[in-house]
Amino acid sequence: MIITKSTSIKEALAIGKECSKCGNCCSYSSGALFDADIPRIAEFLKITEKALKEEYLEEVEKFNTLRLRPKLIRQKDRPHGRCVFLEDNNHCRIHEVKPTECRIGNCGQDGEKLSIWFRLNYYVNPYDPESIRQWAMYLETNQTISGGNLTDLVPDKERLSKMLNYSELRKK
Repeated sequence: MIITKSTSIKEALAIGKECSKCGNCCSYSSGALFDADIPRIAEFLKITEKALKEEYLEEVEKFNTLRLRPKLIRQKDRPHGRCVFLEDNNHCRIHEVKPTECRIGNCGQDGEKLSIWFRLNYYVNPYDPESIRQWAMYLETNQTISGGNLTDLVPDKERLSKMLNYSELRKK
């Protein structure tokens, strides 16, 4: 299947459902939550949403967009760390209700494309000039999927130019 920016969440979840449960990705990071993930995970853990946020979640910023993700247990002087929900046996404590990004991303054949799909749909904001500038920098050294080029995200060439040359600084 071809994965594009316009692939539906239902399709992305179906493609990404394969998880080898090896714990590799969870050993170095955690996946971002979509708003509906918070009540699902809180209910699963039998705690309040407030307790979930305070005890288990932290903010992460990518492409000028803030999201919540499970906290990382970091080793000294390292930017990465294992997900707070990764148990010693490399099993996810909340696997049945894991965050959307975790449910989509995997080590399979389409894993990288699904990760790009998630970034495009949940982090990159085509109305935020700083988000577009950061995506432009990302594209200098990384691939994208169909619908993820700058001109796809901001079809108005004049506006895109203003965003990239810092003439437009804020969301309109």
